[in-house]
Amino acid sequence: MHDARALLDMGAEAVRRLARRGYDLDLARLEDLQSRRNQGIRTADELRAEAKRVASEVQQTARAGGDISGLKDRARELKDQIRDVEAAGEQAQEELRELLLTIPNLPDDAAPDGDSDADAVEVRKVGTPPVFDFEPKDHVDLGEATGLLDFARATKLSGPRFAVTRGAGAALERALATLFLDLHTRRHGYVEHSVPFLVTRKTMTGTGQLPKFEEDLFKTGVAERELFLIPTAEVPLTNLYADEIIPAAELPVAMTAHTPCFRSEAGSYGRDTRGLIRQHQFAKVEIVKIVDPETADAELETMVGHAEACLQELGLAYRVVRLAAGDTGFSAQLTYDIEVWLPSQQTYREISSVSNFGSFQARRAGIRTRGEDGKPKPAATLNGSGLPIGRTLAALLEQCQQADGSILLPESLAPYLGFRRISAKGLPEA
Repeated sequence: MHDARALLDMGAEAVRRLARRGYDLDLARLEDLQSRRNQGIRTADELRAEAKRVASEVQQTARAGGDISGLKDRARELKDQIRDVEAAGEQAQEELRELLLTIPNLPDDAAPDGDSDADAVEVRKVGTPPVFDFEPKDHVDLGEATGLLDFARATKLSGPRFAVTRGAGAALERALATLFLDLHTRRHGYVEHSVPFLVTRKTMTGTGQLPKFEEDLFKTGVAERELFLIPTAEVPLTNLYADEIIPAAELPVAMTAHTPCFRSEAGSYGRDTRGLIRQHQFAKVEIVKIVDPETADAELETMVGHAEACLQELGLAYRVVRLAAGDTGFSAQLTYDIEVWLPSQQTYREISSVSNFGSFQARRAGIRTRGEDGKPKPAATLNGSGLPIGRTLAALLEQCQQADGSILLPESLAPYLGFRRISAKGLPEA
C-alpha cells in the first residue's frame, strides 16, 4: 500500500509510472480524500481544545457562583460537533484506505514497456534444450502411460484441474520438495517454516491478494470464522512479521516453506488447463525475504540465483526474463520470470517468478525496521518460487524422456529416491 502523501508529492511522476502498468491514477480524488481526512483531524483537535477550555470555564464559574447555563449549552454543542467531525474524518479515512488498497505498486523503470509476456526482455539462457530422435510426448501422455499421473481419478474426486500422482510419481514429488528445501536451507541460508494453510482476510490483504484478487481465492467459513486457503506460502511467511518492528541487526529475514497452494485460476483457459501447468491445488517450495529497502535490489538478483540453482541441480534447460511493467503482478515493482523448456510445446514456460515488492507489502502489513536514526520505517519484502513441484515434475518428464518410454532422472535426485530411472511401466529402476 502506498503512502498517500508520497504519491501526491510525486504527482505526474506517479501518474506516469502507474500508466505503464495500465492504471490511471486519479490525483484529484486522492488529494480530496487526503485533504478531507487531514482537515477532519485538525478540526476535531481544535474543537477538543475548545471543549477543554469550556469545561475549565464551567468549573471556575461554578466555584465563583456564576451562571454556567450558557457554558453548558456550548459544551453540548461542541460535543455534537466533535462527534460529527470525527465521523466525517473517519469516513474520509476509510475511503482513502479503500482507494490506496486498489492502487498497484509503482513499476521499476528497469521493467520494459508492454503488458504481455511477449514484451518481456530475455536476460539469459542456461542449458541446451534436449534434441530427440523421436517424437517427444507431453507430460500428460507420459505420466498416464507410465501410471505416474492419474487425472481421470482426480477429476472423479474433485473435478477438473486436479491431479493424483502414484508410485514413483509420488516419490518424485517428495524428492523434489526435499531437494529444494535442502538447497535453500543448507546452501542459501533460509530458515524452513511450517505454516498454516488457512489465513484471515487481514493476512491476505497484507500481501496484496485482497481486495483485488478475491475471485481467484478459495474461501471457507466455520462457526462464522472467515478463512482463505493460501495461494502461496508467501502469504503466511511474509505476514509472520505483520505489525512488528524487526531490529536492523536481524535483517535480512530469510524464510522458506513447502506448502500446498490453492487457486481458482478464474478466467484461465486453453492449453494451460491440461496437465500440471495450471492446477487448482499444487505444491510449491517458496522463498521469502524481509530486508532493508536499501538492499532490496541486490537481494532480488540473489534470490533469482537461488531459484535458478534448483533447475541447475536438475540439469533442466531454462531462461530468465524480466517482465514488462504492464505484466508485473499487482504488488511487485520488478519481477524476473524463470521459464523452463517444455519439449512438447517447443517453447519456454514460466516455472518461477521472483519479485521485489519494495515497501509496498510492508506498508500494508505493518512490517517495519529502524533506520540509522533509530526511527521506525517500512521494511522491504521479496519472494519467489523455489520451485513449484508440479511444473518441475512436468519439465523433468518431458526433458528426461527416452525413446523406449522410460524416464532417466538426474543424478541429484538419486540420494532422495534410491533410483535413477522410471521404466515405461512406471517402475523404479537403478
